[in-house]
Amino acid sequence: MRVNVARLRQFSSWRNAIQEKNHSVNAFVHVAPPAVSAVEHDVPLRDVAVGLKDMICTLDMATSSSSLMLKEFKSPFDATVVSLLREAGADIVGKLNCDEFGMGSLNIHSVHGPVINPFQLPSSVPWAEREKRSAGGSSGGSAAAVAAGMCYAALATDTGGSTRLPASYCGVVGLKPSYGLISRWGVISFADSLDCVGVMAKDVAGTKRVFDVLNAHDSKDPTSVSSAVRQLAAQEANKAWPTSSLANLRIGIPQEYFPSELSDEVLTPVRAAIAGLQSQGATVVPVSLPSTPYALSAYYVISSAEASSNMARYDGVEYGLHVPPPPGSNLKNTASIYAHTRSAGFGPEVQKRILLGTYALTADAFDNYFLQAQRVRQLVRDDFNQVFRARDVLTSSPANADGVDVLIHPSAIRTAPPLEASGDDGIGTYVQDVLTVPASLAGLPALSVPVQKEGWPVGVSVVGQWGCDDVVLRVGGFLESL
Repeated sequence: MRVNVARLRQFSSWRNAIQEKNHSVNAFVHVAPPAVSAVEHDVPLRDVAVGLKDMICTLDMATSSSSLMLKEFKSPFDATVVSLLREAGADIVGKLNCDEFGMGSLNIHSVHGPVINPFQLPSSVPWAEREKRSAGGSSGGSAAAVAAGMCYAALATDTGGSTRLPASYCGVVGLKPSYGLISRWGVISFADSLDCVGVMAKDVAGTKRVFDVLNAHDSKDPTSVSSAVRQLAAQEANKAWPTSSLANLRIGIPQEYFPSELSDEVLTPVRAAIAGLQSQGATVVPVSLPSTPYALSAYYVISSAEASSNMARYDGVEYGLHVPPPPGSNLKNTASIYAHTRSAGFGPEVQKRILLGTYALTADAFDNYFLQAQRVRQLVRDDFNQVFRARDVLTSSPANADGVDVLIHPSAIRTAPPLEASGDDGIGTYVQDVLTVPASLAGLPALSVPVQKEGWPVGVSVVGQWGCDDVVLRVGGFLESL
């Protein structure tokens, strides 16, 4: 068998970086050995190193979701996105740390320990002794691995901001695609109506390179959108913004996305980025999305309710952790038997969300919480449809000829918080998602692009109409070049 020595060296370079840096970042929880094919193929991701969030199933590596419940679980198949990456020639370098079952904003709720942000301000202190800050969550391992140069790109998941928030904290590009464009088959569920597979890379071009490989209909995923609908959305986007000139681009600045909690270290570079696009010919207009203040509360009700349903499958009987009941237990009571496994296997954050979601679905609370949250979700969608120039092809909403092509706003209300201060499980941790959840509730594409030239990374989010992912990526390219 003929093996390309240059390719072996390239594979080794990524793994050398992992070996050198991962002990100080804790991004990788499993590193795969190089699998070099002797066949030379002209494929789009040939030899590109890609890391996978530990919620994406792989045949040859364990998939734990960073939970004790699935610590030894090994999937009997590859997720669709993994199969597509392998077919495109990608080198799957390993699995990446995350918040347990994707539940968290700071990547501190993991059986593997917290992920440490690899960024360091100019300093004489050795890199391994740098200031320890959060990498963001839940896909902190994905963002940190890309930021530290341990892989070219990484797959994440995004339920309410889990791709964009860590991308902002670590200074990388993070894309949450339109809901239904990338297959979720083989991706462990948190909240099915919200979950998306995200893509992270150092730049917009790298992100688009991986996204284009994954952007395909999958008959195994019932939420995967058909090719015909994808083409229709692309036509609508092209009709609204037919050229790549900023002179024809209308940018909306939602006033509700600049809350009082927004720090000055974020506000200043975001304003500079908007001014930079405007100076190059883009039209910037203020817009209002009045349902935004209610989006965060609605998101946590809906996501927790769906999570409580999804987590019910982990009962210690079919797969995953099993904790035998102690002697003397009532073995005829199934709930009691399940409780021992679930109490030991789930961490406190997952248990908290299961309890919240279960309550929201009870007969007494269903109307006041879950149904109300769904109504707010529809209002959020309506707000977006009223401001975008492109038509929403998934509904009968009419186009707004005077609307905007994209929205631009901060990705996070602050820069990465110190890790030692991230252990507070109060409401402050949930507020981290306040700027990212509206796009998730509406299923819209959203891209976080780093814009801070000095100091800790700051991300700016570009949000587009459903299916207008290419528009979002093109605008992200302009932001990147400022």
